Amino acid sequence: MFDFSGRHVVVTGASGGIGRALLALFAQAGAILTAIDRVADPLDVPAVRDQLVLDVTDAAGVRSALRDLTVRRGAPEIVISNAGWSRADRFDQLDEAAFEQELAINLTGSYRVIDALLPAMIDRGGGAIVAVASVNALAHYGNPAYSAAKAGLLAYIRAIAVEYGGKNIRANAVCPGSVMTPAWDHRFERDPDLRRKVLDHYPLGRLVAPNEVAQAIAFLASPLATGVTGVALPVDAGLTAGNLRFVRNIINGEA
Repeated sequence: MFDFSGRHVVVTGASGGIGRALLALFAQAGAILTAIDRVADPLDVPAVRDQLVLDVTDAAGVRSALRDLTVRRGAPEIVISNAGWSRADRFDQLDEAAFEQELAINLTGSYRVIDALLPAMIDRGGGAIVAVASVNALAHYGNPAYSAAKAGLLAYIRAIAVEYGGKNIRANAVCPGSVMTPAWDHRFERDPDLRRKVLDHYPLGRLVAPNEVAQAIAFLASPLATGVTGVALPVDAGLTAGNLRFVRNIINGEA
């Protein structure tokens, strides 16, 4: 379905579950990849021509490395800001340092990467930006600092879409719900009843897989979405469509 032959695609958070799914999908579709992560994990993806070990909270390091990248490899046609992290704090655990850390990684880090690459993208005639936000940016599901950072990310993406649309820049976001990674396997093993509690909230009765998030990102970055900019697309097995537990327990009277 997707053809990204010869297109330079930059992916942050490349070593994580969604990141690796993105690399696999774009590699299969013919892209030339730059993979960015704060750890130097072996990626084993031949299409990755540049693997940059960068912490998005390092302002000088990010800007220097990405400036060198555009000189060496040329401006990317597609930038996917996927790097993110959360301590999953409750309000009673939250302090100013924790709040600032969530903002630094999930909001300012994305700004830093995108802002460093945007001028080169404009100079080459445009491109597509896709940020990985979260359902926490759309409604509250806990993690107040993370939620605030991801909501800010959506506002930033909309600003790019509005102000740089005339420069042929499209900017969109995806908002995953819980994504089925090995981290959930361990939690389900520790608490056998947790699976039922979690899945009761999802209309599809399951969590989304990393490749499903990657497919949505690829769509937004592709020629199939040339008229789409400034949107936040939930990829959440229906979580944000409505309150399934309310319907079951209150409306239908199920136990």
